[in-house]
Amino acid sequence: MTDDKWPHAGHRPRYDEDPVVRPFMLTGGRTRPVHDGLRIETQLVAAPAALSAPLRFESRRIVELCQRSKSLADLSAALMAPLGVVRVIVGDLLTEGYLRIEEQPDQLSTSLIERIRDRVRAL
Repeated sequence: MTDDKWPHAGHRPRYDEDPVVRPFMLTGGRTRPVHDGLRIETQLVAAPAALSAPLRFESRRIVELCQRSKSLADLSAALMAPLGVVRVIVGDLLTEGYLRIEEQPDQLSTSLIERIRDRVRAL
């Protein structure tokens, strides 16, 4: 794809070269996470020992980002990866004990909703 197809060449998605193969490889072909109930506003934090775990690529980056609480939308925007791909990887990290879900409030604050909206727009 040429840069003229992207109006903001400095903001090109990482997966623009081969949008079918790359996410497929990251998730092992899976489209559904092993951990159910992950919403875009789900707040995640890394387990203390996760940084020393033998993780690679996006899994390592997610653990690094989750040293402070991050939502799925935040992670997706930071990785410039499709939300579905991040959901699958996060599900694996939760199952393996490298991430945990922070207690979710009954109602989301306006600032959190706005931040999620901005992250989703960035995708």
